Amino acid sequence: MNNPFDPGHIQEEKAEREARRLKLRTNLLIALFCAALAGFVAVLYQTQIVRGSDYRANSAVRIPQTEQVNSVRGEIVDTCGRMLVTNEVSYNVELDTSAMGSERNGILRRLLEICREEGVEWADSLPISKTAPWTFTTDTPYSYQGENGDGEPEEKATSLGSLAALPQYKWLDKSDPQKENPSAGELLSSMCASFRLIDVKKGEVPGATERELAGVLYELYLRSNSINNNTYVFARGVDITFISKVKENALAGVRIETATTRRYGTSYAAHVLGYTGAIDPGSEWEHYQELDYPMNATVGKEGVELAFEEQLHGTSGTRRIVKDQDGNVISQEWSKEPEPGDNAVLTLDMALQATTEDLLAQYAARQEVKVGEDGEPEPAKGMAAAVVDMSGGVLALASYPTYDLSTFRENYSELLADKSEPLNNRATMGRYAPGSTFKMLTAVAALSEKKITPRERIECTGTYTFYTTPQPHCWIWPGRHNWENVTDAIKDSCNCFFFEAGRRTGIAKLREYAQQFGLGEYTGIELAEEKGWVAGPETSEHFDLPWFDGNTLNASIGQDNNMFTPLQLANYVATLVNGGNHYACHLLKEFKSSDYSRVTQTYDAAPLNTIDIDPAHLAAIKQGMYDLSKTYTMARWFDSLPVEVGCKTGTAETSAKAASTNAVFVCFAPYDDPQIALCLVAEGGDAGGSLAELAAGILAQYFSTGGSLSAVAGENTLLR
Repeated sequence: MNNPFDPGHIQEEKAEREARRLKLRTNLLIALFCAALAGFVAVLYQTQIVRGSDYRANSAVRIPQTEQVNSVRGEIVDTCGRMLVTNEVSYNVELDTSAMGSERNGILRRLLEICREEGVEWADSLPISKTAPWTFTTDTPYSYQGENGDGEPEEKATSLGSLAALPQYKWLDKSDPQKENPSAGELLSSMCASFRLIDVKKGEVPGATERELAGVLYELYLRSNSINNNTYVFARGVDITFISKVKENALAGVRIETATTRRYGTSYAAHVLGYTGAIDPGSEWEHYQELDYPMNATVGKEGVELAFEEQLHGTSGTRRIVKDQDGNVISQEWSKEPEPGDNAVLTLDMALQATTEDLLAQYAARQEVKVGEDGEPEPAKGMAAAVVDMSGGVLALASYPTYDLSTFRENYSELLADKSEPLNNRATMGRYAPGSTFKMLTAVAALSEKKITPRERIECTGTYTFYTTPQPHCWIWPGRHNWENVTDAIKDSCNCFFFEAGRRTGIAKLREYAQQFGLGEYTGIELAEEKGWVAGPETSEHFDLPWFDGNTLNASIGQDNNMFTPLQLANYVATLVNGGNHYACHLLKEFKSSDYSRVTQTYDAAPLNTIDIDPAHLAAIKQGMYDLSKTYTMARWFDSLPVEVGCKTGTAETSAKAASTNAVFVCFAPYDDPQIALCLVAEGGDAGGSLAELAAGILAQYFSTGGSLSAVAGENTLLR
């Protein structure tokens, strides 16, 4: 029997316990190792066997890209906050050829077929005609004359020229006489061959379908060769039917992206608001590139949309994206988030604008259809109206005929071909002789230069006889006005009085005062406008016409070469009755932040110049305009208004024929404390007094009296 206290036995048991612990630890380590190995094998199996093909495919196309993203465009509202232009969600089509693979051309063919079936237009800036015979649609397809950094002339390659000259294509090769300047047909054939649309060796030539495909591939190749680094938007604003067809056909690499488009809250003010569109690669891209715009940005093309482009556009953003094998974005990270544009608040009063446009249309509809010398009906005559406040703010600006911005693109060809020129903004681009509405300016000049006095009377015998020739008649001839002062002469529109006042003042001073009132000068409005002309020797020389002293007589009554826009005439009247402060015209009231929480910019401008008008002289002139408003022909329209009015009519001859005239009418109100001034012009109209009803309707709307207007009765033919 072993002694448990034997030292040898104790040592033996201790060794056995150590051996058992070592074995246990070893087994545990082996188990942990096996478990880890099993886990590793499982992960490896999952990665290599189960999802190996997915990871391999994704790793081949997981290429990061950086792209610019458009900001949300600012809204446009009128002076009362009425929404005029806002944004709505739309759907655009974008293409990713990396997801199309070898099926690229087939996918694009089918996509274009769907576009034709659904009437969808796509972006194609290739400057080659869409049908044979192939011709360039620009005079500078490969290069144009630009400037270098020092402002010196430099020949620059166009986008087409840059792509065509790349060594991998050599469609354009200065070292090869046959490719030094290829024709449109030769270039298209080379492009289609490179795009694998035709086989030149088999004698194949491009047709209309190949031209369409070449246009799309041209856009894509510009981007893949870094000539254009912005996203190619194939089509904009597609509908659900189109999207469904694309999805049904499972067209790889054809992506539908959400975007915003402009929605118009009114059918009025088309000439003022303008419209937006894609950047023109030829005429606009260089400018917008300097402003860091993406190539696919939407920009203003006309009107306020163009005038306030930079404020409305906001700031584009930049993001880094990663796409999967199907071209889908699987991750994105903003390096610079887009900032929405500011909202533009206009001086325009849309209720007044609508009333003004409606009145013009009603007046035009009542006019007799006139027949020309050839016995054929003449094109519809145009009209224009401008309403301004005393500091140049434009409250209404109308041109007839007009158009609807919501259907503008669909009707563009018809609008362009329309002989009545509905796209022409006559209020700022139309130049018209002012006729007798110019007589207040002649009065100011003559009075200020002390050539006449407010009380001086000048005899009107019906014929002005200062010169042996010419001896022009007053409009009342063979009648006469007898003796009249300046107030009487404005009320009666006496030509003989103003012939004499103008002769005494001289053409140089008349021109000087006209320019101080802004006539024959740009008004400063943010829209496109004509400058017009002030009659005088310089103007006659420009038109290669002689000038005689007798021309001053016609210039004094608003004829000869005096040609002004309706907006100039409205602002001239505002300048007169506000005491001589001449302001620039403007449509901007203020800009507000995208959420309307704060004003970011307010229009605030001092007068461009001030005309020193003696209060007594101004009172005499205004009294004549007031007295005219109280004559029977005028009073029937103005007496029902809650304010007193001052006005002046004008009948301007447009040719040697006495019957060929334009009607012009200006007025202001209230008489004692003027707030607004307006001008109306009717091409081919009768006496200017025929427009008094329209003026009364505009004033009624502005001063909130409302009410419908009755038809125009026969005008007093003696009124001028």
